[in-house]
Amino acid sequence: MSHSPKELAPKFFSDTASTYDLVANYATLGQDKKWKSFIIEKISGTSILDLACGTGILTRMIAKKFPNSQILGIDMSQKYLELAIKNSKNYPNVSYQIQDAEKLNLDRKFDCIVSSYIPKYTDAKLVSQKLRQHLNPNGVVILHDFSYPKNPLIQKLWHALFALLRIAGLFLPSWSFAFVQLPKLIKSSNWIEQYQKELQLQGFDVHTQYYTFGCSCIITGNLKSQ
Repeated sequence: MSHSPKELAPKFFSDTASTYDLVANYATLGQDKKWKSFIIEKISGTSILDLACGTGILTRMIAKKFPNSQILGIDMSQKYLELAIKNSKNYPNVSYQIQDAEKLNLDRKFDCIVSSYIPKYTDAKLVSQKLRQHLNPNGVVILHDFSYPKNPLIQKLWHALFALLRIAGLFLPSWSFAFVQLPKLIKSSNWIEQYQKELQLQGFDVHTQYYTFGCSCIITGNLKSQ
């Protein structure tokens, strides 16, 4: 690819906030909310950080499931955060802040840190260090992102879906670049192996699960007792 994963994120999301929720649902054939529900099943504790929260889809799902918890969503994009704040007015246990995950600097720690779709864009070593610094003892980290399926038949279906998305990009110009570059990024990314290694180095017990025929992956890191 001509752009690094870190460079692709702002290009993908510079002008897509208003249509993100719709695209996330339809482009994943409705799997996005199912994957997020699997994240929620793994959450524990009463203070939760949603890393790269985007428009707040996962943030609000957590707030509904855990109404007595306090949830902070952070993201790099002001446009996405503005939409997240607008859509979260009925959730008093949710707040938002602009931050870069690789430079995370919050004056607090959390029982649980979750993230959906950020790992493939980020430096696993930097983010794993930040996760460790912002986690309470015995806390848990839950990282979710796309993965490239290993089954040859599923690979053909996977490529067919992105071919359709490239056509859809003709009608959604703000998404056309992402629909072309995203499959390349997913295929080339080794975020799973990187985060497994770096989280273990930071003292986490790591567990990995694949979903939807290997098209999605969740890494769970439980911080070992010190």
